Amino acid sequence: MDVVETLLTDIIPYARNPRVNAQAVAKVAASIKEFSFAQPIVVDEFNVVIVGHTRLLAAQQLKMETVPVYVARNLSPAQAKAYRIMDNRSGEGAEWDFSLLSGELEDLVGLDFDLDLTGFDDSFIISVEEVNYPALADGEKEPFQQKTFTLHDEQADMVDDAVTLARTNPLADTGLNENTNGNALSFICGEWLECQQQKTSSSNR
Repeated sequence: MDVVETLLTDIIPYARNPRVNAQAVAKVAASIKEFSFAQPIVVDEFNVVIVGHTRLLAAQQLKMETVPVYVARNLSPAQAKAYRIMDNRSGEGAEWDFSLLSGELEDLVGLDFDLDLTGFDDSFIISVEEVNYPALADGEKEPFQQKTFTLHDEQADMVDDAVTLARTNPLADTGLNENTNGNALSFICGEWLECQQQKTSSSNR
């Protein structure tokens, strides 16, 4: 793959780029500053960006003169358009193994590395001592699951408030879990299910 240093002023953003990436520019700029420009911007034969709009904006923010560019001459206009969409979409289908991520972040903390440059903070480090699961007999399958959700700030605040309130309700202490937040969230969902079942029952009368 031939990557060439190209003047920033010669690179043309795709006018109909459907990805809204303004909020990510500062983080990408910090990443480029720390790790250098390791991933080239991909353009078509007319220097129009196919992949790398956020990196382009970050380079402009850093007032760089040139950036590494790969010209994808082998792509048809249709392929370039599809690739542009797929590249942005593909990352949304991936998930994190938070137990492995926790170990990686913990290693970085031990090396005195700035976690902000990873896009995560130390709240994603899972301490085994903080999770008090019930003791299980040898060979017994552990009846616990870890679920991860991505929430908007307002949604997260609402969930936090609901869990805090549910924890004050004696009925939320089911004894199924030593994690009180898990019990509280389960209680909230149970109340919602019961409400829906009552509505369904009423509508069928």
